[in-house]
Amino acid sequence: MAESASRFLLIVTGSTLRAEEMDRPLAYYLKQRIEQALADAVAAGRDGLEDYVVRVVADFRWIHDDPLQSFPTICLGGPGVNALSQRWLEEVPVSLAVGERYFIQMDPDLADPRASVWGMTNATTQIAVSVFIDRFLPPFLERCATTDARLSPPEGEPGVDLDDEDDD
Repeated sequence: MAESASRFLLIVTGSTLRAEEMDRPLAYYLKQRIEQALADAVAAGRDGLEDYVVRVVADFRWIHDDPLQSFPTICLGGPGVNALSQRWLEEVPVSLAVGERYFIQMDPDLADPRASVWGMTNATTQIAVSVFIDRFLPPFLERCATTDARLSPPEGEPGVDLDDEDDD
């Protein structure tokens, strides 16, 4: 499959040491679950999800690489360890807040296919990811099926390389 024909769903983790240690492994777990959900949807005949590629990228890469900002994005980890979570803190509506323990931020109408999933600790971030997968991932993927942002560089310019999963 040519890279230019692919649509990407990005999972953005923080660049801090704590985020690398705690959130990046959780991001790869989420990636596996999303890939399975995409495969299940395609096997069930759901159109619009067959050419998605899921990648884990660092927050500063997403922030400074404008073409990446057009892709559906799930931000993982709190505003203390993820610069994108910090940016989205006031920008993206809260869909679920469980006390002061964990949060799922996502436009309830999914006008924009982006979500921020985080907890006050790594344990509560894990819970938030689990809740996101169970309650919010299906409608998120339904919305992704309707987006057509593709990786295609302007004529004569190098494209964004997302072939390597480890982007750091």
